[in-house]
Amino acid sequence: MNPLNEIRNLDQSIWLDLLDREIMNSGKLKSLIDTDDLRGLTSNPSIFEKAISGSSDYDEDITEISKRENDNSVIFFDMAIADIQRAADLFKPVYDKTAGKDGYVSLEVSPYLALDTDGTITQARELWKKVNRKNVMIKIPGTKQGLPAIRECLREGININVTLLFGIPRYIEITEAFMGGLEDRLKEGNSIEGIASVASFFLSRIDVMVDPLLEEKGLEKRKGKVAIASAKKAYQLYLNMILSDRFKALQAKGAASQRILFASTSTKDPAFSDVLYVENLIGKDTINTLPMETIDAFRDHGKAAETLIQNIEEADAIMEELKNKDINIDTITEKLEAEGIEKFNQAYEKLIKSIDNQKRKIK
Repeated sequence: MNPLNEIRNLDQSIWLDLLDREIMNSGKLKSLIDTDDLRGLTSNPSIFEKAISGSSDYDEDITEISKRENDNSVIFFDMAIADIQRAADLFKPVYDKTAGKDGYVSLEVSPYLALDTDGTITQARELWKKVNRKNVMIKIPGTKQGLPAIRECLREGININVTLLFGIPRYIEITEAFMGGLEDRLKEGNSIEGIASVASFFLSRIDVMVDPLLEEKGLEKRKGKVAIASAKKAYQLYLNMILSDRFKALQAKGAASQRILFASTSTKDPAFSDVLYVENLIGKDTINTLPMETIDAFRDHGKAAETLIQNIEEADAIMEELKNKDINIDTITEKLEAEGIEKFNQAYEKLIKSIDNQKRKIK
């Protein structure tokens, strides 16, 4: 038993925030599944950009695909789908063992579509069909424009990972889209059994933006605590949702809950513990997706205890203090959403450029 195994015993699932061919080729991913109870994996444009530009593992594929396809985005998704399928097959035993609760691998729609409802729906359908794995989730940003796309894709029976979620008001809208999509599907006489969805809260970026404001307002003692307080508030809303009559009606028809997934969990401020966003957010029926260095750190010196339901009063007090000091957390999370879209766009542009550079070398 290591601390990662202990987290699993507390009914939280650890997913890996990384995908490249080296981790699959070396057997390391399978080892993490077998030894550390790793239960899933997430990818995004930044992760793929690092994998493709940082190694020669994709050069042969770029060479071959570019012989029949000139569009760099199509070349990227062809390679990404192959990686996602391979990772999903590695996680299939976890999916089977957990009866479809875990064992998922996530693939994101193009970040260029974050503000395009129809474009998101179209690409989500295409990726879902091409990947052709039950244990895959299509990632859709939790933007205003993403909400109807999330609802529609769930109605169609597509597993959805709602990404780039920062604020409580948007989370409430996402739970509405989730339940609405399942209700729409039922109205059409279709089964909702086996449809999976998670809501991914991005955490560390909240503290990066809020902490300088706390210093200005004399709230230094709250540094590094606002994101955790926000996550605890969201979990309370989740608990209320699954106890609601509305969700119970869906559950009776076979619905699984839309679990909260904690993302952006590497500590950005070196003054804080490198397992800050792990130790303080362990709770039943949740997921924490971690980069490799945070997994290694927690395995080495993490402490596993059910902390997500502790100190709720303190979380309430922190959010109240922000309000009293005229720090508008909702405005901050809206800004973070916009910045998150821009960062993923930049990573995607860099990714497409690296594919283009490789094609030029071939010629």
